[in-house]
Amino acid sequence: MRERNDIWGQYICELDQSDARVGLHLAVFVEPYLRFILEGRKTVESRFSVKPLAPYGKVAIGDALLLKRAGGPVAGVCRVADVWSYHLDPKAWNVIRRDFAEAICASDAQFWRKRESARYATLMRIDEVRAMPSLPLSKRDRRGWVVLKSSSSSGDSL
Repeated sequence: MRERNDIWGQYICELDQSDARVGLHLAVFVEPYLRFILEGRKTVESRFSVKPLAPYGKVAIGDALLLKRAGGPVAGVCRVADVWSYHLDPKAWNVIRRDFAEAICASDAQFWRKRESARYATLMRIDEVRAMPSLPLSKRDRRGWVVLKSSSSSGDSL
């Protein structure tokens, strides 16, 4: 049986290669969603947007996500286990609400109201979640998602 932290040693080595199959992303979270991920309650991360912005089309299975607290430090890391991308229409909205609401911790109507103007959605099942000591990271823009390194499987390069 492999040690639980072994996976992150492998990922760090992979990220150091120029033709890495593993991408690295910075995902910014407001509470309570960051806490839900670190506690294991939230197993699918969702991002909705009016335009096809990252992570839409930019994140791939196996990519690593740094979990940053909005206005604060990086507090954890996880791996993308599955990705679903949607150009939103009524059928896609129904699928997302029916199949993913519990996993994304979206039980209140306000969650859905805030996202009703979105035209694109990316949902990612996450695993290998690890909390880490606070890692300060200076980020001054308002983006909630930053592609730090594209994977060779995402089709994009920086």
